[in-house]
Amino acid sequence: MKHFIKALSLVGGISMLFCNSVSADEEIKVVKGQISDYYIPVVKEHIIKGVIKDSAGKPLEGATVMFPASPIHCNTDEKGQFTLRAVDSDTLLYVYYPGMELTNHPVGKDYENVNIILRDGEKRSSLPRRKAQATEWYNPETYAPTTYCNPMNISYNYEPYNNNTRTGGTFRSSADPMALMYGDEIFLFSTNQDGFHYSKNLTDWDFARASFKRKPADDDQCAPAAYVSGDTLFYTGSTYEGLPVWYSTEPKSGRFRRAIDKNVLPSWDPCLFLDDDGKLYLYYGSSNEYPLKAVELSRQDFYPISKIHDVMALHPKEHGWERFGMNNDDEVTLPPFTEGAYMNKHNGKYYLQYGAPGTEFKVYADGVYVSDNPLGPFIYQKHNPMSYKPGGYVQGSGHGGTFVDATGHWWHVSTCMLSLKYKFERRIGLYPVGFDNDGIMYSSAAFGDYPNFNATADIANPADRFSGWMLLSKNKPVTVSSTDSTFSASSITDESMRTYWAAKTGGPDEWVILDLEKPKDIRALQINYYDYNTTQHDRADDLYHQYRIYASDNGTDWTLVVDKSDNDRDVPHDYIELQKPLNARYLKIENLHMPSGNFCLSGFRVFGLDNDIPAPDAVKGMKVKRDKNDPRNALISWEAAPRAYGYNIYYGIAPDKLYNAITVYDAIEYDMRGLDRDTPYFFAIEALGEGGRSPMSKIIK
Repeated sequence: MKHFIKALSLVGGISMLFCNSVSADEEIKVVKGQISDYYIPVVKEHIIKGVIKDSAGKPLEGATVMFPASPIHCNTDEKGQFTLRAVDSDTLLYVYYPGMELTNHPVGKDYENVNIILRDGEKRSSLPRRKAQATEWYNPETYAPTTYCNPMNISYNYEPYNNNTRTGGTFRSSADPMALMYGDEIFLFSTNQDGFHYSKNLTDWDFARASFKRKPADDDQCAPAAYVSGDTLFYTGSTYEGLPVWYSTEPKSGRFRRAIDKNVLPSWDPCLFLDDDGKLYLYYGSSNEYPLKAVELSRQDFYPISKIHDVMALHPKEHGWERFGMNNDDEVTLPPFTEGAYMNKHNGKYYLQYGAPGTEFKVYADGVYVSDNPLGPFIYQKHNPMSYKPGGYVQGSGHGGTFVDATGHWWHVSTCMLSLKYKFERRIGLYPVGFDNDGIMYSSAAFGDYPNFNATADIANPADRFSGWMLLSKNKPVTVSSTDSTFSASSITDESMRTYWAAKTGGPDEWVILDLEKPKDIRALQINYYDYNTTQHDRADDLYHQYRIYASDNGTDWTLVVDKSDNDRDVPHDYIELQKPLNARYLKIENLHMPSGNFCLSGFRVFGLDNDIPAPDAVKGMKVKRDKNDPRNALISWEAAPRAYGYNIYYGIAPDKLYNAITVYDAIEYDMRGLDRDTPYFFAIEALGEGGRSPMSKIIK
């Protein structure tokens, strides 16, 4: 074993040895020890001298002078003088004296006389270790939300220290989700989590460790697959080289055993589907060249026992939404990717879902093919994509999984695009799903990033999940405690998850005040954090957010609304449904604790109603100009509606099947490039305002 030692001595003191790294150009002295060799770098040394005084000019005896991250130190004499031996790489002194402010001072090899003045120490702030105060709007002891809001508020893991993070810096991410019922709870599996999340209401999520990581830089199980047979949960991840299939009858304990040590197929983005006749199928593939595949597996050893079938491939020349690019507008760079196979059975039909065209795009979506047989042949559903959200605060809804909750209602979890620090920086969204009388599978995302009723509500129609609470915070004025660099506070209310504001610190003196410009009826709040100057990699168990939210009518007198000063949960997209309506003009969030880095927000979103104004009038003048040369494209335009801050464009394959919606802000036109070439479509539009939503416009074919 090699021990690298740096040798230094204090003048008038005892020689000291401590471990240190060695640069390539340093000369090394080798000392033979009894057990191992000690490698001592030969360094250039110099003397730093100086005097430490208080603000009145009085010398301070016994002040400690030291280097950061080093045992080297000395104390001043009765004249406040010190002498310290340093090496050329020492660039900073720390000086401490009781009652004085801890001070640092730059030094170098030419600093022979350093005079430092210590100032009286300011009162240090510390968080009170007390139970959070309950209010009439939020009581953590009785909190039972009936709504949720995307992106899902789960403890997104930080990316491990790998090539994904070294350029852009630390970030959270998860993607490629699937969910299922185990017992009376929903289990959510997704990429890079070292375990899974679970919930009963789809709003509050807990985390269970179940890590299968072998190397520190691994992202654990990418694009996981799971299914339940009786009391046993089976689980595996994406692989080209072969992974185990694990199983457990107590999955929340984190203890799993191996059903097999290694599967035999290169099953990237797998889906394991257990049919109601007891047969097990595997669907897999991720490529911009090869189709998705399906095969029946042995339930004993997971070995393939049928032919491997090519079940679907992309046809971007026919299906506009499958084209590459941020707005399906890049047919040059790469062919689009198909991935994320998922299978559900409903009323005897098999619904094969797939993601396209790329995870880093706002148009990332899930389509569906239908068959009478689990291995096909499959037919492209006329209504596609099935899961689609290219506009609004949350954008992208691809590579997901569909599941049934305890009351028999269907849901779809999918990947949301963020892609700021890296293309694989992502979040997860949750959307209600339905099957119409013609067997068409669809999801509802018209208000997909607004409060929607969760699994506690027995609601059959997916569109009826919307709570009716409108956005009150869009483009509202914001004042902040501080701003780091050039980040703008306006990013907090611009309704973009891809912009953010950062304070200068992560401390308890940082705050944000939001002015709604008049008192309004507030029903729910969403605090969306972002990672700025974070140093965390992978999962840790001491990550949590703490804050308080106050309300005011005049911006001076504040009333506590939400107290999370003793919160111990990691809530990067915290959503609070108020337990009673709050009427207020100003809202203030005081930061208390961040998991890592600076206090940083990508959105402080407020939902409710302005009861003093009516909903916008119906939108007039809607036009849809479909490109005659390329029917995959259409330019949609309309007249601005009074009292509207945004619009929902609905479209579908029939007047009663306007299942897809595109949310548009700050514009009165939309460049649509996601149509299927040979499909007739119907369009309508509604206006969104703080007083409600307008009536639907006339439907246009």
